[in-house]
Amino acid sequence: MAATPSFYFRHTMKNYGFIRTAAAVPAIRLADTEANTKEICRLIGEAAGKEVSLLVFPELSLTGATCGDLYHQETILKGAEKGIREILEFTTGKEICVVAGAPVRCLGRLYNCAVVIRGGQLLGIVPKIYGNNGTPFCTEAISRTAYEMRYADQFCMFASAQLFDMGEFTFAVELGDDLWAPVPPSASHAIVGAHIIANLSASAEILFRNKYRRDLLSQHSARTHTGYIYAAAGIGESTTDLVYAGAASIWENGDCLAENERFSCESSLIIADIDCQRLNSLRTNCSLFCESEAINLDNYFRTSVGQCTETDFEKALYRHVEAHPFAPEGDLDERCAEILSIQAMGLVGRLKHINCASAVIGISGGLDSTLALLVAAMAFDRLGWSRERIIGVTMPGYGTTARTKNNATDLMEALGITSREISIVAACDQHFKDLGHDKNVHDVTFENSQARERTQILMDVANQTGGLVIGTGDLSELALGWATYNGDHMSMYGVNASIPKTLVRSLVKWVAENQFSGETAADGRTVREILLDIADTPISPELLPANDKGEIQQVTEDLVGPYELHDFFIYNFMRNGYAPEKIFFLAQKAFEGTYSDQTIKKWLKTFMRRFFNQQFKRSCLPDGPAVGSVSLSPRAAWSMPSDAYSVLFQNEI
Repeated sequence: MAATPSFYFRHTMKNYGFIRTAAAVPAIRLADTEANTKEICRLIGEAAGKEVSLLVFPELSLTGATCGDLYHQETILKGAEKGIREILEFTTGKEICVVAGAPVRCLGRLYNCAVVIRGGQLLGIVPKIYGNNGTPFCTEAISRTAYEMRYADQFCMFASAQLFDMGEFTFAVELGDDLWAPVPPSASHAIVGAHIIANLSASAEILFRNKYRRDLLSQHSARTHTGYIYAAAGIGESTTDLVYAGAASIWENGDCLAENERFSCESSLIIADIDCQRLNSLRTNCSLFCESEAINLDNYFRTSVGQCTETDFEKALYRHVEAHPFAPEGDLDERCAEILSIQAMGLVGRLKHINCASAVIGISGGLDSTLALLVAAMAFDRLGWSRERIIGVTMPGYGTTARTKNNATDLMEALGITSREISIVAACDQHFKDLGHDKNVHDVTFENSQARERTQILMDVANQTGGLVIGTGDLSELALGWATYNGDHMSMYGVNASIPKTLVRSLVKWVAENQFSGETAADGRTVREILLDIADTPISPELLPANDKGEIQQVTEDLVGPYELHDFFIYNFMRNGYAPEKIFFLAQKAFEGTYSDQTIKKWLKTFMRRFFNQQFKRSCLPDGPAVGSVSLSPRAAWSMPSDAYSVLFQNEI
C-alpha cells in the first residue's frame, strides 16, 4: 500500500548519495505542551536553516516522557494534539521532514507514538511495539496493523510497519525499547528497504548505560547496514527516580557520525550527512543481508514524502572524510597490532602445512620487503624456529643505492637472519647480450628483465634450501599493476597482498616503536633507527641507475601518482562502489589544501586506466591472507574480467 502527498520539491543540486539528518533534544517543561511545542518549532527552524532533510526528536517530546498517569488526562492528550497542529502549521512550505513523539489515542487505546510531518502534512503515526512494565501505553496487536485515523485534523495511517520514501532513500521508525528487543522492528524495516532508522527514545542514565547503548547502536547499524538516528529525552524530565541525560547520536554502518554532549542543561541539535549510496553498496555486496529471511512487504504501508531537502553538500559536508581510510589515526595502534598478527599467523599456517626448511625473501631496503621480513621474523618466533632459517637475499642491480643496500644488510644482521648477496648485474648483462638489447636503452625490457632475474634467483634459492618464497608486493601495487608480470608479481605466499602502501608505512613505523627494541646491527644502529630510515626513504623499484650523487633517480610516486591518493581511490572504489564523480568530490574534501583539483583528477584517471588494464596480473595471484574488507584475491575477493573496458569511468572523469 502506498500514499502520496500533494507536495513535491524540485531540485537541481547533486546529492552524491547523501541525505542530511539531525537529532534534536529539546529542553522541555514536563506536561507543558505549549512550551515544548515552541521549543520544538525553534529547533525545526534551526535545522531547516542548515538544509536538513530528516529531523528526529525524542520519545514523547511534546509532553515529556515521564508524565506517568497524566497521559490519561484529556488535557494532556489534547495539548499534545494541539502541539502537532502547530508543528504542521510551522512546517508548511518547509522541506524538512520531522519525526516527533506524542501520546496518541486510537480505537479507545493509548499509544506511545512517533508522528511524521512534512510540509504541513501529517504523513504517518508509528506506535511503539515494546513497552516497559507499568507504563500507561498499549502495545497489543493493533500496533502491528495499518489503520487509517484522523489526528490533528488530518487523516494518516497508524501502523508500526511503515516505510517513508524520500527521493531515492527510505526511512522507518522505531521507539525506545523497541531497539533493545531480541529482534528489533528496525531489523525487519532494513530488510524491506529502509536505509535509515529514526529512534525516538527516553533512555534513562545508569552506570555504564551509555557505553552499552553506544555499542548496541554501533553493532545494530553495522549488522543492518543502516543509518541510525537516535534522540533520547533529556533536561526537564522527572528526576524522581531516574536521570535522563539527553543522549543523541547519528550512526552509519557502525560508525558514529555525530554525537552530542550528554547532561546538558540546554537544548541540543546534532547534524550528520548519511551516505545511503554507501549503504546500498554494502547491502548488495553482503550475502548475509541478501539471504536474510524475507519479510512480507505487503504488510508494510508505504508513503512517499517527496524529494530530499535541496542541500548544498559541496558547500558544507557534515561528516568526516578520512583521507587515509586504510590507516586512520584514531585506532592505528590497535589496528597495526591486529594486522601484524593476522599476517604472521597466515604465514605460520602455511609454513607448518608444507613443513618448510626455510623462508626466502628478497630484501631491497624498501618498505614492502621490510614488512615481509618483519612478519616472517614474528612468524618464526611464534613457531619457536630459529630466525637463521629465514634467508634474506639482497640482489643489487644497476639502480641500487648505498642507502637502501645498507639498510637491507643492517636490518638482516640486527634481526639475526641468514643473509646472502647475489648481484644481478652480470646475469642481466648476459641476458641483454643474448637478446641483442642495448643495456643503455632504459626501456621496459631493461627494467622488467631485472625484476624477473631477481624472482628467478629467489625461486632457485628456495629450491636449493627447501624453502618458501615470501612475496612482498602490496595491495596498492596490485591495484595499479605496478609489478612485473612473472617477476615481483609472483611468489609462493604473499604476506602483503592486502596491505595498501600507506598502511605498509604505518606498520613499519609501528614496529619500529613497539617491536624488536633490543636488536642492533654491527654499526650500532638499532632496528628502530633502521626501520625509521626505511620509512623515510623514497619509494622506488630502483631499476634505473642512480643519479650523479648516488641517490634514487626513479621515484614511483612521480610516475604513477601519490600512493595516499591511490589508496583513497582504491578504498572508495572497491569497498564503497563509488563512481568516479563521487570519489573526486570526496577527495576534494579529504585532501583540501594538499592537492589541487587538477592533480586529483589527473591521478584518478591514471588509477581507473591502470586498474582496468592490469587486471590480468591479478587474475593469477599467489595465495596471501586478507587483513581487511578490501582484497584483490581472484579466488575470494575480487572477480573481474581482464578484458573489461574503463571507457564509462574515464568519460565520467
